[in-house]
Amino acid sequence: MPLKIRRACIDDAPALSRICLLTADSGGTAEHLHEFPELPGLVWAVPYVTLPTTWGFVLEEDDGKVVGYIVGSLDTATYENFARKNLWPVLAKRYPLEGMSLPADQAYARLLQDFRQLPQTTLDFAPAHLHIDILVSHQGRGWGRRLIEHAARHLQQEGIEGVWLIMNPRNIAAGSFYRKLGFESIMGSPTNHLGLRFGTMAC
Repeated sequence: MPLKIRRACIDDAPALSRICLLTADSGGTAEHLHEFPELPGLVWAVPYVTLPTTWGFVLEEDDGKVVGYIVGSLDTATYENFARKNLWPVLAKRYPLEGMSLPADQAYARLLQDFRQLPQTTLDFAPAHLHIDILVSHQGRGWGRRLIEHAARHLQQEGIEGVWLIMNPRNIAAGSFYRKLGFESIMGSPTNHLGLRFGTMAC
């Protein structure tokens, strides 16, 4: 079925949440890991159609089904500060650690209580960051590259010349994909923090 890329909007939030869950276990489904299956999407996907400084695009079939997305922030520091004050505390109250029985849910509850601080070296690499997820059924067809190229053009139009992401170290295939596009480790940051300068992006 033909696919197209379009801008993401708030109405896409349920689809983003679903895709995030179905790819949250190193690229595969995390449905079996969660009693609260909405948690991955609430942290890593849905905020990018609701919070300030964010942008996003979805991969959509002709029938309107969303099968992938790329989302991010133009200004990560502002995004992180806003979420730390206005989003994570609200979600932490909604999903308290005491109410969790599964390890994956517990990990998210702890994250919401004390969200990770990004190293300055990563923030200094570029103001923008991204997350990308495509359903397994639609991977391996070149759409990941097209989504990143589409996002790169958007960010360049905003005056931004690079972007970074944080990769799950267990997702070997994703790491290989990113490096083929030109992503490289960021000096001084954890090895799974990968940055891309658009001028060096592999075509």
